[in-house]
Amino acid sequence: MAVEEEGLRVFQSVRIKIGEAKNLPSYPGPNKMRDCYCTVNLDQEEVFRTKIVEKSLCPFYGEDFYCEIPRSFRHLSFYIFDRDVFRRDSIIGKVAIQKEDLQKYHNRDTWFQLQHVDADSEVQGKVHLELRLSEVITDTGIVCHKLAARIFECQGLPIVNGQCDPYATVTLAGPFRSEAKKTKVKKKTNNPQFDEVFYFEVTRPCSYSKKSHFDFEEEDVDKLEIRYFLQPRDNGSKSLKPDDLGSLRLNVVYTEDHVFSSDYYSPLRDLLLKSADVEPVSASAAHILGEVCREKQEAAIPLVRLLLHYGKVVPFISAIASAEVKRTQDPNTIFRGNSLTSKCIDETMKLAGMHYLHVTLKSTIEEICQSHRSCEIDPVKLRDGENLENNMESLRQYVDRIFTVITKSGVSCPTVMCDIFFSLREAAAKRFQDDLDVRYTAVSSFIFLRFFAPAILSPNLFQLTPHHTDPQTSRTLTLISKTIQTLGSLSKSKSASFKESYMATFYEFFNEQKYADAVKNFLDLISSSGRRDPKSIEQPILLKEGFMIKRAQGRKRFGMKNFKKRWFRLTNHEFTYQKSKGDQPLCSIPIENILAVERLEEESFRMKNMFQVIQPERALYIQANNCVEAKDWIDTLTKVSQCNQKRLTVFHPSAYLNGHWLCCRASSDTAPGCTPCTGGLPANIQLDIDGDRETERIYSLFNLYMSKLEKMQEACGSKSVYDGPEQEEYSTFIIDDPQETYKTLKQVIAGVGTLEQEHAQYRRDKFKKTRYGSQEHPIGDKSFQNYIRQQSEVSTHSI
Repeated sequence: MAVEEEGLRVFQSVRIKIGEAKNLPSYPGPNKMRDCYCTVNLDQEEVFRTKIVEKSLCPFYGEDFYCEIPRSFRHLSFYIFDRDVFRRDSIIGKVAIQKEDLQKYHNRDTWFQLQHVDADSEVQGKVHLELRLSEVITDTGIVCHKLAARIFECQGLPIVNGQCDPYATVTLAGPFRSEAKKTKVKKKTNNPQFDEVFYFEVTRPCSYSKKSHFDFEEEDVDKLEIRYFLQPRDNGSKSLKPDDLGSLRLNVVYTEDHVFSSDYYSPLRDLLLKSADVEPVSASAAHILGEVCREKQEAAIPLVRLLLHYGKVVPFISAIASAEVKRTQDPNTIFRGNSLTSKCIDETMKLAGMHYLHVTLKSTIEEICQSHRSCEIDPVKLRDGENLENNMESLRQYVDRIFTVITKSGVSCPTVMCDIFFSLREAAAKRFQDDLDVRYTAVSSFIFLRFFAPAILSPNLFQLTPHHTDPQTSRTLTLISKTIQTLGSLSKSKSASFKESYMATFYEFFNEQKYADAVKNFLDLISSSGRRDPKSIEQPILLKEGFMIKRAQGRKRFGMKNFKKRWFRLTNHEFTYQKSKGDQPLCSIPIENILAVERLEEESFRMKNMFQVIQPERALYIQANNCVEAKDWIDTLTKVSQCNQKRLTVFHPSAYLNGHWLCCRASSDTAPGCTPCTGGLPANIQLDIDGDRETERIYSLFNLYMSKLEKMQEACGSKSVYDGPEQEEYSTFIIDDPQETYKTLKQVIAGVGTLEQEHAQYRRDKFKKTRYGSQEHPIGDKSFQNYIRQQSEVSTHSI
C-alpha cells in the first residue's frame, strides 16, 4: 500500500529472518526449561508470531517473514514470550530497533541483547500542544507572566491488554517549584481529543532573554503550536545487566521506496528489459545487478517482478540458465548453487505458482494436519504404545497420496513455469548429451526440491495452513518432504541419499519402477514445448481463511447488531463466514455481489484495523487481527472482485449509525458515497506488480552498490588490456565480453546518477517546506534530525 507524498508514492516493506535465541534465563522451577515463541511488532502491534519451541533455553526458530507496512511506525520490535503449563504467556524480553537505525543492520545476521520490558519502556504516540506566553497586570499593578498550555490531542497511544483509557498531565518544573495539572480521562480510545487549557504563573529572572530560555524566535513566543513524540519517563530504576535475559539473532531488510511517475524510469527500465537480447547475457544490466548485489536473492526479487510485469522473464531466465549450464562441468551439480538463475526461478515459482501449489496440495495437507496420526519411524523416538509397522503404513499412505496429487497435477502447472522448465531441459540435454537423465534432473531440482518439498515442510509459509503445525504433525510433514524430495530427484542410489538408516528402510516401499515412471511422465508434461492449453479448474480455489470479528449486518429486522468472532473463507466463487472452521456457512456473499472493499475509519466503532465489504443492500463491517492482516484481506477481496461490472466509484469511509452516515452526515442509508474508492488492482491475483516500484527498487540497489559497479568497470578495463591472469579483486565478476559489459555499465551508472539527482532535489524541496514540530515531523523525530545533520554536512562540504 502506497502513501502519496507530494507527487511521489512511498512504499515500505520489511523482510525478516528470525534465527535463534541464546541463553534465555532458566525457568524458576525444577525443570528449568521454557516453551518460547517470538513475535514481530510494528511499535506494539503484533503482526507475526513464530511457532513455540518447547523445552529449550536456546530455541531455534529459523522462520522468515515478509510484509508490506501500511502505516508509519517508530520501532520494529521483537518480543520473546514464555508459555507455562497453564498456557499463560509472560514476556522474557524484547529487542526494539528504531526505524532510523534499521539500515545499520540491513541484510546482516546480527545478535541483539534482549532488553527488559516495563510500562515506561513501552511508550509510543505523539501529542499536539499549543503554548502561549502573555503578560498580565494584577490588581496591585504588578506585571506577571502567564503560560497557557493547551493540549489538543494525542495520537497512536499504546493499547495495553486490549484497553486504553488515557489522560494527560502537564507539569511546570523549575528549580524551586513543581506544579502539575491533569486532563479528564478519555475512555476506550488511543487517539484521545482533550482540547483543555492549563494556566501557570511564571516569573522571569533578571537575566531573562526570550531566545535563551525558550529556544525559539521572539515572534514565536506569544503563541507556539507544536507536536512532540512521547518519550519514556526516567523512573530512576536500576537497570539490570544487559546479558541477564539472553540474546536474539535476526536478519532484517527494511526498504522504503519513493516512487516517481513512470517517465522518470524509462532509461533504466528500457536497459533492464532488453537484457535477454544482449549478447552475451552476462553483459546485460539485469545480469550485472546480480553480480554486484551481496546476495543473489536481493537482485532476483525486483528483477523477476519487473520482467514478469512486462512479459520478459522467460527469455531472460532462458538466457542466464543456458549460460550457467555452459559453465557447469558435472551434470550432477546442475543448478545446485545459489546462482542468479536459481534465485530467479525460485522467485518466479513463488509468484506465478502459488495458486497451483494450493490447488495441488492444500486439501491433503489440511487432512494430515487434522488427523494427528502418528507417523514416527525412528525407533529411538517412538512413544510408549506406538507400533513401528503401523506408523510406517500411515506414513506410506500419506506419501502415496501427496506423490499422486503432484504427479497428476501437470495440466495445472502455470504456463510461465512450463516455458522456463522447457528451456532448462533443452539447455541441459544439449550440454550433456551422454546423460539421458539430466533433462529430468534439471527440472526436478526446481519443481520438487525448491517448490513442492519446502511447501510440504513448512505449509504455513506458503499459506497452505493458517498457523504453525503442532510438533507431531511437523515431524510427519518433515518425513513426507524428505521422501518426496528423493522420489523426485531420480537419483540412481536412493537409499544412499538418506543419512538415517530408518529412512533408507522406509524408502524400500518406493523402489518400484512405477514411481520413477510417474515422475518422468510428470516432468515430461510440464517441460514439453508446444504444450496444450491447460483445462480450466472447475472446483473453487480457496484464497484465504481465518478468524476475524464481524458486526451483524442487520439482515433480521429486530436482530442485535453486535460483534462476534467468526471463521471467514474466501474462494474465487464466494466470501463466507461460519461459527468455526468446518461448520456450515452462516452467510455467503457471491463474489459478483462485492461492489467495493475499503477501510473503515476508526471513529465508527472506536476499533482499529476495520474494513467493509460493500454489497448492493448493506455493508459487512469486519475487524482483522492486525494492520498487515487487514491489508491482506482488503487486497485479496479487491483483486478477486475487480472485474465485477457494478463496482462502486464512491463509498462512505465511516459507518451508518444513529440515523446518519458519520462521514458526511447524510440521513439516508442509501445515500451515494462521499469519498472516491481507492485505486483498483489488476484482476490477475498471482501477479499484482507495480513496474515503477520495482524499477525504483533496482535503482536503489545499483546506488547502494555503486562502488562495485565502478570496480566492475575497472575489471573490464583490466581484462581488455591484459590477456594474462585476472587480478584477485576482479575474479568474483563474470565478464565474458569486457567491451559490451563496460558499455552497459556506463549506461547503468548514468541512469542511476540521473535518478539520484531527482531524489536529491526532491529531498531538498521537501526540507524547505518542512517545519519541525509539525504533524509530519514531531519534536523527537530522529529521521528529520538525521536529515538536518546530513544537509549541514553537505553544506559544509560544499563551502
